Amino acid sequence: MIMHHTLLLRLVGPMQSWGVSSRFTVRDTGREPSKSGVVGLLAAALGRPREDRIDDLAALRMGVRVDREGEVMVDFHTASQVYKASGSGLKDTEVSRRYYLADAAFLVGLEGEDLDLLRRLQKALRDPVWPLYLGRKAFVPACPVELPDGLREHTGLEEALRTYPLITNRPSGSRLRLVLEDADGPIVRSDQPISFAERRFAPRRVRVDFLPSPEERTEC
Repeated sequence: MIMHHTLLLRLVGPMQSWGVSSRFTVRDTGREPSKSGVVGLLAAALGRPREDRIDDLAALRMGVRVDREGEVMVDFHTASQVYKASGSGLKDTEVSRRYYLADAAFLVGLEGEDLDLLRRLQKALRDPVWPLYLGRKAFVPACPVELPDGLREHTGLEEALRTYPLITNRPSGSRLRLVLEDADGPIVRSDQPISFAERRFAPRRVRVDFLPSPEERTEC
């Protein structure tokens, strides 16, 4: 019998951005953390350069419990002397729209069979080699990403996400949204990382469930 284990992460901050389809002057954000963004965070904690392989991290099955949905906001940025898309010269100014989530809180679960890998990841998140951020370098966590009791041995992804206490004292409501990686899921996300150096990603399937909001809470 194959035994699975789950590592839980806490992603809480005043601003987060998890873009998967950003193009040129519009930088989007998903409503919850992307697989590529979470794998990038893990790689930063381990101190892996962009050119290193990420197969072991990308192979982990991911789920997200949305403890607080947050609000989608947008900033307008102006840059000077930027190259034209044609490469024919410089523009005087370029205005971009950058979307982000304000005041969101997520419990992320990563499921795998390799307990040693999950232990290394928990240790790295506790003392990361490189700074951790929530989708963009300016968006730093408000609470430690590592949960001292976040490694749930012999516990599957769904059970770990359903039973862990709330990570916020202001949940979204009586029900929490649960986004689970599922090979038969009806929703396709293009955020399965293959190579950060080459910026290559593959599609993955997810499903969305809802569960009652736990009464017990844990704060950072």
